[in-house]
Amino acid sequence: MQNQKLRSGYTTGVHTSYAFKSALRTYIAYKKLSVSKTNKTQNDDLDVTKGCEIIVSISSQLDDLVLNSIFHDPYIFEKNNTKIHIYASSGVGIVTKKGLKPPLGFCAINPVPLKAIKAIFEYLSYKIEEKEIFCSIGVTNGEDIAKQTANSKVGVIGGISILGTKGIVKPISSSAYINSIKTEINFAKNNDYETIYFTLGNSSFAEAKKYNNIESIIEVGNFVYDSLNIAKELNIKKVIFICGIGKMTKVAQGFKNTHNRFGVIDFELLQEDILKDIGYKVDIRSTLTVKGISEELKQLNKIDHLYSLISKKANEQIKKWFPTLNIEAIILEDKKVLGW
Repeated sequence: MQNQKLRSGYTTGVHTSYAFKSALRTYIAYKKLSVSKTNKTQNDDLDVTKGCEIIVSISSQLDDLVLNSIFHDPYIFEKNNTKIHIYASSGVGIVTKKGLKPPLGFCAINPVPLKAIKAIFEYLSYKIEEKEIFCSIGVTNGEDIAKQTANSKVGVIGGISILGTKGIVKPISSSAYINSIKTEINFAKNNDYETIYFTLGNSSFAEAKKYNNIESIIEVGNFVYDSLNIAKELNIKKVIFICGIGKMTKVAQGFKNTHNRFGVIDFELLQEDILKDIGYKVDIRSTLTVKGISEELKQLNKIDHLYSLISKKANEQIKKWFPTLNIEAIILEDKKVLGW
């Protein structure tokens, strides 16, 4: 099983462009409302849109189409004296805030898929007699799928986004998740948040949300290094990274990704660091968990020393990775430091 080949897949953008081409060819052939459907292929990436049904409809009459109930402007392309108006149907979101690649007030189709749709239209438009035709792009249950994404937080309402840059979803690269993180960071920057918050886990996110605008908070999963690298590339002024002491210990020990498949905490090294810094030898034989060590030190009134040790080492490690990034790593359980 360990050598099993993992499945790649195509992005929602690729599937949408294929469905658009099919619908347009059908419309040209029969001169009436055409509908084309495709299901996004399964893959081994962390991707909530796997298997979703994408529906593209084209007609010479706008009234033939069922549009998203949220008002939005259409993308309009023109070639050979024919204009095509592209709208969202149900399940494809509408952009209601600035800072995203799709413009405010339009449906959430990213530039690369939109460019592919435009190219297909221009190639086939010479066969179209009508001066205007209309297209809608929808996703079955897209509004429910979108609840598992950050769409509503960044202002995409009513469905998912049609995404894609290179067309291929790489398995276990978690490219979709990392791209989502980049979108959120870029959105926060474009909306003038000078300080953004990276959280790892539901508890960290909930804590940060008590004191900060949700638009400035990004849940980075286990992708610590990747997220900080994006922050550096986008010239974010300050990052505050919050997570529990267990995951922070991994960062302190140099883990770029804190998922267990990338390794586990070196408890002998942790024991040595605690002995050297605090002057106490914790019992790692009875409990190989950071929580257990924390409880032991709490009973000795040395827990603040542990928080200080781990946060110091985590911040030092991050500085080794990104010397120029203004970053502060804070342990969730360290209420004295976290007291906003």
